Amino acid sequence: MQNRIETIAAKKLVGHKVTMSFNNDKTLQLWQGFMPRRRQITSTLSNDVFCMQIYEDNVIFTPDTTFEKWAVAEVSDFENIPEDMETYTLPGGLYAVFIYHGAASDFAPSFSYIFNEWLPVSGYVPDNRPHFEILGEKYKNNHPDSEEEVWIPIKARS
Repeated sequence: MQNRIETIAAKKLVGHKVTMSFNNDKTLQLWQGFMPRRRQITSTLSNDVFCMQIYEDNVIFTPDTTFEKWAVAEVSDFENIPEDMETYTLPGGLYAVFIYHGAASDFAPSFSYIFNEWLPVSGYVPDNRPHFEILGEKYKNNHPDSEEEVWIPIKARS
């Protein structure tokens, strides 16, 4: 799995969020609410959309652990936000970026590789900032030829 380390500045994001767990997955509902309305966001910086997850710090993660999941677009400003959409400022920082090829439903082995193989030998540890995926022009929903960027917040191991 290709990867790189990248530092980003803070990003302004606009979209929808849900609180969910892996056992109570609301991802489809989230995207069905966001995608028909994303063109209403007037100050987008690109056609890319982000799928962002916000986890609590130091929580013991289980399939029932709740977290926020967002469907968002990056914007230049927070003026003229469509009704029922929310804003979020993604903090800047250091990220490990992985290029994932394949259907989203087949991501589990890659997730395992990132956290159980790559991260322990990388010199980094996860940082308490949002995780996100950028779904760009090569993203094809749940198609095996799909491609997306997976951004994991990291910091140097002490």
